[in-house]
This record gives sequence, structure tokens and C-alpha cells, in this order.
Amino acid sequence: MSRAYDYLVVGAGLFGAVFAEEAAKSGKKVLVIDRRPNIAGNVYTEDIEGIHVHKYGAHIFHTNDTKVWNYIQQFAVFNRFTNSPVANYHGELYSLPFNMYTFNRMWGVITPEEAAAKIEEQRKAAGITEPRNLEEQAISLVGTDIYEKLIKGYTEKQWGRPCTELPAFIIKRLPVRYTFDNNYFNALYQGIPVGGYTAMVANMLKGVEVRLNTDYLKHKAELDALADQVVYTGAIDAYFDYALGYLAYRSVRFETEVLDKPNFQGNAAVNYTDRETPWTRIIEHKWFEFGKDSEGRDLPKTVISREYSSEWKPGDEPYYPVNDEKNGVLYQEYRKLADQEKQVIFGGRLGEYKYYDMDKVIASALDLCRRELS
Repeated sequence: MSRAYDYLVVGAGLFGAVFAEEAAKSGKKVLVIDRRPNIAGNVYTEDIEGIHVHKYGAHIFHTNDTKVWNYIQQFAVFNRFTNSPVANYHGELYSLPFNMYTFNRMWGVITPEEAAAKIEEQRKAAGITEPRNLEEQAISLVGTDIYEKLIKGYTEKQWGRPCTELPAFIIKRLPVRYTFDNNYFNALYQGIPVGGYTAMVANMLKGVEVRLNTDYLKHKAELDALADQVVYTGAIDAYFDYALGYLAYRSVRFETEVLDKPNFQGNAAVNYTDRETPWTRIIEHKWFEFGKDSEGRDLPKTVISREYSSEWKPGDEPYYPVNDEKNGVLYQEYRKLADQEKQVIFGGRLGEYKYYDMDKVIASALDLCRRELS
């Protein structure tokens, strides 16, 4: 008996939206469902006081993949936002990523040679040859002073573990520049969609049937019966009702405020790198879209969000997979179970238990489309 849909897509975030758009374009009948009351998953933006607020944390699109950039531009015009965060350590402000502005502020050095010599001096003093953990890796990259002030406290708040217990690979790609360049991503293409991410995803899902407030795992049997194939973008361990145990995630709690002033901190993101401040960073949402010019200041109010990192527990939103050895082994066991689910394709950050930047999510979904739809 033929079913009503070719594909049931579970999750209206980026992965699900890309697959649904491509499948519908190729003539497939697609139903997208999401347990939340809105589309766009964690890139969802809502309008508050004329500002597009990133409800689930800051999302800055950046990529070196021309194919992904050309694809996503079908659905939004992107501004030229450049991510240049500021670090606040007990009121001392430093430029991020680590660059000559940072080194000058930290040590008073003027030239790249002086900065490199200072880092090498501190690395040698620490006696590190082969870094065994995040702390040693960080010191070998930027020295003890920068590690103590700008990495240690922030990282331990973010991951809820001492840096000596975190793997070195987490920080191996840390940008360190001996130039006066504070463009964090340094990607060929970067920006924020004008009008917000929700409008962008709505354009992707135009013409596709979407049902919100629909919990797939609570109504699995009846929803599975609607489609030949399921594309599942939820947590892989939740799909199997945590039969093998819980995979670990870090979660984030947001405290969002509307302030009766046009400018709170003058930058989209300020990281609080000391251990004593309970939040990891403050986002001022208007600066993602307006830059630092008079246009943004003309809005009489601003919206900020303080971010607090925490260990995930059932009922929380899972944000960052804890990709250590123990969880890697457990994920592989779940992967074996997933491979036996012939009607179900697991994809995206939660379905694959893998941290993806947005461009990698899109690339992965397009790769699935090529395999499935060609």
C-alpha cells in the first residue's frame, strides 16, 4: 500500500530543511515535523524590539565552501558581519582571536618577533614538549599568561571540567595570528542573513508541508506509517530510548533582557574569561545585523543574552556533544543499532553525535541528497 509521503523529516533545523527543500524540488512528497512551536531549530531567531534575537545562541554563518555558499544564498541575502569577539578578564579587555592587539595588551610587545619570542619563552618555561591535554596544548600555542587569563576560566565554565581533563584536540585549531587581524573565522564567505535565520529557513521550506508541536518519539508508530523513509535529526540515543545509556552533552541556559538603552557593550559578543563570573559570554544581538554604525544606535533599545554553560540532563536542550573516548565508544554502539533501522536515515549534529558548524551541516545534508535523490 502506498504511503502518503516519500519522506518524513524529523526536525525543521538546517539539516532537515536542506533535505526537505531538495527532496521536494526533485518531486518527492515530504512532511517535516518538529516538536518545537517554530521552524529553524537552534538557528531560530525571533523579533524583539525590531532586533532579530538568536534564541538558542549566536549563529554566525561562515564557510570556505563555494558550493554551500551558493546554495544558501538562494534563500537569504547575507550582510558582511565579521566576528570579532572581545574578552573581558576582570575588566581588562582583549581582542579575539589572539592576534597582535592581544599580545600588545598582554605584554606591551610591538612586533610579531617579540610576541613569538614571549610565547616561546613561556612554552619552554612550562616544559611542554608533547601536549597531553587542553591546558598543555593551549600553553604551547599562546603561553602561560594568555592561557591563565583568556582560556582557562572560560573553557572550564564551558565544559564543566578542569582543562587538564580535556583532550588537547579541542583547542588545536585555536586561531593565533601574528598580524593585526581580529576576524575570528577568516573564512572566504561569512555573514548573517538579513531578516534573520527564521526567514531564511521559511524560504527553504516554502511549499513543503510542516507540522509543529509534533513529538516524533511520542507518536513514532503512526508517524512512521505515513512515509517510506524517515530522515531523523534528533538525538540518536533518544531514538533508542537511551537503551545503552546516555550520551553526554553540554547544554546552555540563556538569560535574555531588553534594556532601555541603545548600546550595552558595543560588540556582538563579549566573552567573560575569568572563572568567577558565572556566565561565559554576553551577546548583544543588534550588532549581528547593524554593525557598529549609527543605524543600530538609532534603535532606542537593545537586547542582550547572558549564556550559562551546564551539564546536560534529560529535559535540557543538548548543544555540544562531549566527544571524548568514552562517549565515542558509546556512540559507535548506537551507530550499530542505527544501521539496522533500514527505514531511517540519521543525520545532523544530534543524529550523528558530532559538532557541526552550519556550513558543514548544509554540506552533509546536500551529500545525503545526492545519495538519496539522484
